[in-house]
Amino acid sequence: MKIRIRKRYLFYILLILSSLIAAVTTSIDGIISYFYITNPWVFGVSVFFVGIFITLFLSIFLSIPTRNGKSIGSAIDPSFKRVRLVKKEELKYHVMAGIGNTISTLGYFYVVSEFVDPSAVLPFFQVVILYLLIVESLSEKDSPTLAEVESSIIVTFGAIMASISLSGEVNVMALLVIFLVMNPGWVILAIYQRKLKLMQINEAHNDSINIRLWNVIFTTIFTSIFVFIYNKDYFFEGINTAYKFYPWLSLTMGVTFFSYVLYIRALGLGKASISQAVKASTIIFAIPLSLLLSRYMDFSFSASPTLVIIKLMGIILVVLGVATFALTEVRAYVFINAQGNKSIKQLMEEIWHIRGVVAVAALAGKHDMIAKVRIRTLGKGYERIIRRLEGIEGIEEFLWQSVLKEWEDI
Repeated sequence: MKIRIRKRYLFYILLILSSLIAAVTTSIDGIISYFYITNPWVFGVSVFFVGIFITLFLSIFLSIPTRNGKSIGSAIDPSFKRVRLVKKEELKYHVMAGIGNTISTLGYFYVVSEFVDPSAVLPFFQVVILYLLIVESLSEKDSPTLAEVESSIIVTFGAIMASISLSGEVNVMALLVIFLVMNPGWVILAIYQRKLKLMQINEAHNDSINIRLWNVIFTTIFTSIFVFIYNKDYFFEGINTAYKFYPWLSLTMGVTFFSYVLYIRALGLGKASISQAVKASTIIFAIPLSLLLSRYMDFSFSASPTLVIIKLMGIILVVLGVATFALTEVRAYVFINAQGNKSIKQLMEEIWHIRGVVAVAALAGKHDMIAKVRIRTLGKGYERIIRRLEGIEGIEEFLWQSVLKEWEDI
């Protein structure tokens, strides 16, 4: 039985579920780093050694075909059929995503070793929205609008307010690691995983399960090399720790698998900066988990009413910022007819270079070409795209059709 859902709703559902799972993951990591593996370098090596086997097992299990001929994993990502080897055309993107994940993850484990409280760890990830906006404005075809920048700043400040530790503790070194190591690494990871998700593999959309599997493999390789060069003793201790605490490490990597798969799939439906902004909802789930940890575990922090109020104010700002993102995005299709004094290929090249155009194709029938547009505001689309189309020699006429609803099979 097929379930159809609007693409926009699917986008937000995927990211909110990913955020909920991510909050659980960080709570588990906090317990592991507090009770069992206090050295972040050892933690990084051991968790990925175990993670390879857990991720591979889950990927193979999800490859099992069902009665309708599809794999079990197609329920998570319809593009997934089975585990496969990396294709030549996607190798460089996997390498870059692996490097980004290595940088971000090693910084993450350092911060987790400093902060057991998940609500003090997770929200600072959301500051990466500003990093992604800058990168997208330089490299992608749709630069941010003023409304988009304002929403990102609101989310960022809300995340900072919500990230104050329930104990009131501020660790300057941890903040430097987040801003200078974790966030840049996450930008690399998000950008290249989105490129991977948008690729066509064997004439079909790339799937998030294989992307996650190979990201874990490449990240394990790069993490092992880095830690081995930094300190050989940490590397070998990490191998022993992987064997000693494999139940806990299997748990955290198994939960993380589903969080990343959902996040990667969402990257194929929206921009990386918008995806990260919605994923800021992680902080909503982090606070109750922190309170549970403070009550049932022997941790040295407690929640004062003042700090909880500050956190709630931060959450309200994050929700407002995310809502602004959700309400301003516009998608449209532009049907174009050519005059005949230019080749279709030349016209497609010129149309493709218009900021906001995310796809262009030649057609057989009433219209010669179709361009897919994704913009933040309708006014911006008319000012940037319509005027550019009007100025291209060789275009006879075009018809703009805004998308009201777009459906996806799940």
